[in-house]
Amino acid sequence: MPIIKHKQFIQAPMEVCFDLTRNVNVHTKTTAKTKEQAVGGVTQGLLKEGDTVTWEATHFGIKQRLTAKVTHMEKPTEFVDIMVKGAFSFFTHTHQFIEEKGGTLMIDTFEYKSPLGPIGVIADKLFLEKYMTAFIITRAKELKRIAEKIK
Repeated sequence: MPIIKHKQFIQAPMEVCFDLTRNVNVHTKTTAKTKEQAVGGVTQGLLKEGDTVTWEATHFGIKQRLTAKVTHMEKPTEFVDIMVKGAFSFFTHTHQFIEEKGGTLMIDTFEYKSPLGPIGVIADKLFLEKYMTAFIITRAKELKRIAEKIK
């Protein structure tokens, strides 16, 4: 089961980073390559604990839907969302924010299990883990760019 961990330093206050990360409108901007759109649940504004959102996006040339639920939130240091419906067997995405001199350290920890048993394990090794890592890094860099503009 892959676990992807990415750290991104952002020269902006922790509260700004926290709110941008849970903002549905900003999410669509940071995932423009996959054309993510919120099509169900909370479709704009800030997500809070207990909220669900259904994302529609194009991955590997295939339009997909994934519903996530925010299961835990400690403002402004951490929130967790899990997949409740979608292509993975499961996923948990933990977003952490640590105040550091000059800004915020944002840490994404993404744990997932691919569907289809052994075939999913092979897909992880061949391409999926690399793809998901790049997706998380790209989103983090876009969040950094946005946060540092408005800090």
